[in-house]
Amino acid sequence: MRIQGAPEEGKARELCFRCLRPVSSCYCPYTAPVDCGIKFVFLMHPKEAKRQRTGTGRLASLCLPESEILVGVDFTRNERLNMLLQDSRYYPVLLYPSPEAWTCRTEGFREAVGGRKLLAVIIDSTWFCSKKMLRLSLNVQALAKFSFAGNYRSIFTFKHEPKEYCVSTVESCYYLIKEMQSAGFVDAAVSPEPLMRTFKQMIQFQLQKENDRVMGKIPSSHATDWKYTKVREIPDF
Repeated sequence: MRIQGAPEEGKARELCFRCLRPVSSCYCPYTAPVDCGIKFVFLMHPKEAKRQRTGTGRLASLCLPESEILVGVDFTRNERLNMLLQDSRYYPVLLYPSPEAWTCRTEGFREAVGGRKLLAVIIDSTWFCSKKMLRLSLNVQALAKFSFAGNYRSIFTFKHEPKEYCVSTVESCYYLIKEMQSAGFVDAAVSPEPLMRTFKQMIQFQLQKENDRVMGKIPSSHATDWKYTKVREIPDF
């Protein structure tokens, strides 16, 4: 499905209704359903919701059936989230780094989940904003924290994470599925690769556009373009 976007230089820009990208740079051809049996809920900060170019929560949702995006800052009284958290079919966890966080290898985790479906709640925001969201959202704050058993480095080459262990939202989904497969919680036949494939395409596209602006091939169109003065290497992954 396609919708018409806001005019740009006198012309209407055709947008993809699904990924909210211009049709000329739509990410949908790189996506595919990753039906892993985990329900993902992205708690997206309003500032993140406005970032259509590099927001990886929305990118992840394109590949995850039944995933939901809830926009806000304080989710304490969010009706939809509370409904999901109280649903006996789910075992809710907050994917968030913490010394007390469980992993799929933690003793007793399998018994705690039982026959329920894992409900992975992910805060999709900058680390600065995510701390505020967690502080205000008492229902989210009360969830058991869940993290990775392994150590991972982000490939988000044009964004600097505050810590080495910080990965993007879409990478978090990818590594969670991979680890749950290794522990026997997710069918090994399920391929999470569409998540990373779409992410890599986004990285390559954004770096190419950044280089094009630096070389004067296209006009600067964003307020922060002045920061970029050097052509950067585009990874071929």
